[in-house]
Formats: sequence, structure tokens, C-alpha cells
Amino acid sequence: MAEDNPRFVSRLTRNTLALILAGGRGSRLRQLTQWRSKPAVPFGGKFRIVDFPLSNCINSGIRRIGVLTQYKAHSLILHIQKGWGFLRGEFGEFVELWPAQQRVAETAWYAGTADAVFQNLDIIRSHDPEYVLVLAGDHIYQMDYGPMIAQHVESGADMTIGCIEVERERASGFGVISVDDEQRVRAFLEKPADPPSLPDRDNIALASMGIYVFNRDFLFEQVIADADMPGSSHDFGKDVIPRAIERYRVMTYPFRDPHSGAQAYWRDVGTIDAFWEANLELIGVTPPLSLYDDEWPIWTYQEQLPPAKFVFDNDIRRGMAVDSMVSGGCIISGALVRHSLLFSNVRVHSFAHVEDSVILPNADIGRGCVVRRAIVDHWCRLPEGMRIGCDRAEDMAAGLYVSEGGVTLVTPEMLGQSINRIR
Repeated sequence: MAEDNPRFVSRLTRNTLALILAGGRGSRLRQLTQWRSKPAVPFGGKFRIVDFPLSNCINSGIRRIGVLTQYKAHSLILHIQKGWGFLRGEFGEFVELWPAQQRVAETAWYAGTADAVFQNLDIIRSHDPEYVLVLAGDHIYQMDYGPMIAQHVESGADMTIGCIEVERERASGFGVISVDDEQRVRAFLEKPADPPSLPDRDNIALASMGIYVFNRDFLFEQVIADADMPGSSHDFGKDVIPRAIERYRVMTYPFRDPHSGAQAYWRDVGTIDAFWEANLELIGVTPPLSLYDDEWPIWTYQEQLPPAKFVFDNDIRRGMAVDSMVSGGCIISGALVRHSLLFSNVRVHSFAHVEDSVILPNADIGRGCVVRRAIVDHWCRLPEGMRIGCDRAEDMAAGLYVSEGGVTLVTPEMLGQSINRIR
């Protein structure tokens, strides 16, 4: 088997070009993506979402990577330039930024995922890969792509789709796959109202992760044909895959923990509630995703910051954080932080209380503030005594966004603050 032959997997990954589709707006994240694309949204205390597929590539031995950008990409571009310039060009390693740039006719924007690849076929050809790995740039997971590519080759597939098992009642938000006993795809339904279940498990459906391995020539044929197709939305899930499964060998690769065989960790943090929950999962004693895994590190751009500091220790005010993650540059000054995640350079002033919250970089929590079940965006300045997450009606009346799950989102614009900094 391929898993027992690391040289085989290594050779395959070395001849693979990865394309990370990082141009999405992520409108369900509301104002968190007002000034940045979804892959550029901060996650996990010091990272951005795009760092996870990028790190998976590097850790898998894939060191030829194109990042396709589009919507409000400036902060994403800056992040990749600062944090991902360590690859050696003389060894054929790179992380390249591919913006929408009218490479085909008069087309300006990428019309869909397949169109994004189509518009860059000349660049892909210049790199001459054997296989092309297409990745979504907006999911949180740790995955070795080598075994997936190896299975793709061993099975004789034209295309392989990475997939996870999800509860059938939640599957309508995904591309849902029906397979035969060989794990060959027989149907692909994009966000169906009535998702089909697995044959032996009525409550479980098989969902696409938005991860695809293509044979190079097959990819070229499919996206060129799709570009000429009248009425196509030029999307892999809606157009290319449903047509391909009728004539070609399209296989699935179930994403499982390599040690236990159980369903591996994968999160789509596309809503405010999902984003809040996935961040707070990280602070648990045994989190489902460990950021402390030396064997599979998540790489990123990291500012040189001083250690976090906790000051004042008396009965009136005590600077402390309990059951929390606190990043570099933070100062907890006579305040209590409980079950929360603080990104870099956060200030929490005396008598403030932060609980069950995600505080993004450079936020300032004023004296005596109370913040519960909230997400506080970059550069927010909460005025003294402000209460957030204590009363839904009060939050909404103040112009804050409150999710269906009761999580309050605060951005500088909601507070009437003009921020002239890249977020």
C-alpha cells in the first residue's frame, strides 16, 4: 500500500502543483469579511485561515503552490508575502499569488472555481505538474495530502474527491456524494435539500471537502470544456464534477485519522457561530485540533512580540486568565479573562471581565467592560463600562450583530470608529 512506501508518496507530492482557491468573500461571516477575504480572517490566536491549507501542503512535501486571490485580497497578500517567503526558488519551491488579471479575453473576475483554474492554465502549464491538487482556502484541518494523491494514482482515477462523513441533517450545506462499493462516485449533488445517506448508515451522508486531485491533462480538458459550455456557472461542484462522473473515473478519498481510523477533524468556519465555536474548541484540555503538534506544525507570519503580561494582584483587582489561550503582546491589567482566546496585542484593562469570547489582534477592552459570548474584531476600542453579550436586545439596539446562536460580533465600524489599518 502507498502508506507503507513514503518514497512513492514523496515522489508524487514533489510532482504535484497545489492551487489554493482563496478569493472567496465569505459573506456568512458578516462584517468579519468587510475588509478581508475569508481565508485572511484570523484564527487560533496567531494564524489566519489560509495558513492551514498552506501548512498542510508544506508538511505533505508539496512545495509548489499557487494562491488564487480575488475579493479584498490586500491583507491576504501582505500576510503571504511576510510569512510564506521562506521557500527556495532555486529548488523549484514557491508560493505564488495569482490574482484575477484578465489572462483570458476580457474576463476580469473569476466566475467560479473552475473558471479560476481555467484563467490560469498558461501558468499551470509552465510549471508542468503531473497532478494538480485543488484546495479550498477557507477550512480548518490538518491533513497529509500524500496518501490521497497515492490512492488517486493506484486507483487509476481521473479525479479524486476528498470527503468527510457528516450528519445527514447538516449535509444540505455541502456537496453530497453517492458512491458504489468501489468508492467510485456515482452521483454528486451540490447542497441538496434532501441529501442521500450512506447505504449502511441512514443518518450519515458523505460530503465533499472541496479538495480535488486531478491528472493534469484531465483537468485541462474539463475546465476548457466547461469554459465553452453555455449556461455553466463554471464551478467544480455545480458543473464540472456532475458531468465528469458520467464518463470518467471519479473516486473518493475518505479523510480519516491515520492512527484511529475515525473521522478526522475538519471545520468549515463559514458562519459567526462556527467561527466562534471552532476557536474556543482550541482551548480545551484535549482539543479536537491541537496547535501544539510538533509533527504537524501550522506555519504563519509571526510578529516579534513580548510575552503576555498579567499585572496587579490584590483583592480589588487581579490580572488573570483562566481556561484560556493568550497570545504574545497581550496585557491583562487587573482584569479577569475566562474561557476565552486572545490574539496578539490585546489589552484588557482593570475591572473588565471577558468570558467565552474571541478577541482579535490589537483590540482594547476598556476599564470595567463586560464581554460575554462575543467576537471582537481587529483594532476595536471598547469604551469604559461597555457591556457586550449580556442582553441581546441591547446589543442589537447598539448596532452590533447577534448571531442565531447568540454570539455578538463587534467591529470598529459598529462602534463608530474609523480604522485606517489593514485588517
